[in-house]
Amino acid sequence: MLKAQWMCRRCIKALPKPRSRQFLRLASTDAGTNLPPVLLQRARSIAVEHDELATALANEYDPKTAKRMGELSRVAKALKEWEAARSSISELNTLVQSQDAELRQLAKDELSATNAKVDTLATALSASLTPRDPFADMPCLLEVRPGPGGMEGRYFADAVFRMYRQYCSRQGMRINVVKYETVDGANSLIGATSESPLQEAVLEILSEGAYERFRGEAGMHRVQRVPMTEASGRTHTSAVAVWVLPSTTVDSESGDPDNVAKGASDPSSLFYVDPREVREEKTRARGAGGQHVNKTESAIRLTHEPTGITVSMQDSRSQHRNREAAWTLLRARLGQRRAEEREEQAWALRNSVLSKDKITRGSKIRTYNYSQDRCSDHRSGLDVHNLPDVLEGGETLDKLMESTKQWLVKKAIENLIAADEADAAAAAKESKKKKR
Repeated sequence: MLKAQWMCRRCIKALPKPRSRQFLRLASTDAGTNLPPVLLQRARSIAVEHDELATALANEYDPKTAKRMGELSRVAKALKEWEAARSSISELNTLVQSQDAELRQLAKDELSATNAKVDTLATALSASLTPRDPFADMPCLLEVRPGPGGMEGRYFADAVFRMYRQYCSRQGMRINVVKYETVDGANSLIGATSESPLQEAVLEILSEGAYERFRGEAGMHRVQRVPMTEASGRTHTSAVAVWVLPSTTVDSESGDPDNVAKGASDPSSLFYVDPREVREEKTRARGAGGQHVNKTESAIRLTHEPTGITVSMQDSRSQHRNREAAWTLLRARLGQRRAEEREEQAWALRNSVLSKDKITRGSKIRTYNYSQDRCSDHRSGLDVHNLPDVLEGGETLDKLMESTKQWLVKKAIENLIAADEADAAAAAKESKKKKR
């Protein structure tokens, strides 16, 4: 065996070093693996069930089967699009290694766009797996009340109420002002905003799907500004509470706008109210309004005795209309409370990790800072710097609401993954016990 020639260390360092090979980094064929395996397994099992139901419907039509297939079609379609995009990436990876330079460049360009598309489709697939809110397709009642901050909070409550009303007008949504009550004896602010000291306001949004669009607006809205009555120029902080309740205009079970009475008369419905449990009082309306206000008992106050929920209505001169509006609001509040109780029970049954980020209606969700011309959503983390457009219900408010919707979907996905992982861990633990 020949021995290698001896060389000193200095000579070895002086030798020319070989060039490192240039490797082309290809996109992984597992693009979109950011989709958790738990969700992917659930999506594929749903797609299998969807195909089985489609085959059964082809042989014989059944309304229940058709309804179930319609519920699963959203997941099946999202999974099909996601798998098609992954298949395209696999083909493009092959073309990137082609000897044809022009074809290789085209494949590279298409690959980057397809990778971005896969990420979007993975998010859409995850969102389709999250449980849909049972009230999502219903109209809603949007209540605005002043929070901490004294009279300044009442003035800003009026600004928030007008913001949502103008937003609905811009979006072409049908609305009805159920209640608009200001503080007796207080003056309105005359200026660019023309705000009134609001006591309570209820806006009914009659368009289908309004609850799904506005449910993320429930919570405490904080404002930081210098009041017009402030002489020293100090910034005051106050808050406004917003409630979003599903309206009984559409039945919670069927979602049919023509089936109004079913949800109110069905004892199994969340919106059912036993008239024997409600105490009705007729009173004289108060506030400005002339002799009619002082001499007729048109105001209605309803009290649900088991829960203590009280609703008063005096906006109309007709006692019948006030009674109808009061019953609508009472059913909505009771339905929301019952839904929240069911939700709390469901959360209590889950692992504690699921409830640590739960946001309640009393949480501060948004800040309106006048001096910085800024509106910040504390859940999605989005900051916008066109506050006048926000308060006018413009496109900037639409961006904030959309960011909140995406945040809700993200949290629902996280909760779904955590719930599936907790169930899998519990099943594995139970399996080990049986083996022992």
